[in-house]
Amino acid sequence: MPETILNIYLIIDKNFVTAFKCKAYQQEGSDEEKIKYLKERTKEDFTSSYHFDAPQNKDGEFMSYKKFSKIESQGLQYKLFEEVFEKFQVPEKPLVCVTPVVDGEVWTK
Repeated sequence: MPETILNIYLIIDKNFVTAFKCKAYQQEGSDEEKIKYLKERTKEDFTSSYHFDAPQNKDGEFMSYKKFSKIESQGLQYKLFEEVFEKFQVPEKPLVCVTPVVDGEVWTK
């Protein structure tokens, strides 16, 4: 049965998370096959992905990447992607590939 999987991009400018981008797919297969599928499309998906504003504090400042990393290490980064998940109507705990885009450069492994 096909599952909605997501390529999510974490846009980092001068060490601040300034936006998210995302491209969704309906894909079948094992989790390993789905992750491979997303990683193979990382660079090409970036230009055609949907843009989301990153969260800002009450003073209109973006979150530092250091703070994002702390949230991620606690396993709570999914809370920052709620708007993304809602837009693409994904089930709870969707399969995602998160790729940093640092000062305009897409970092792929």
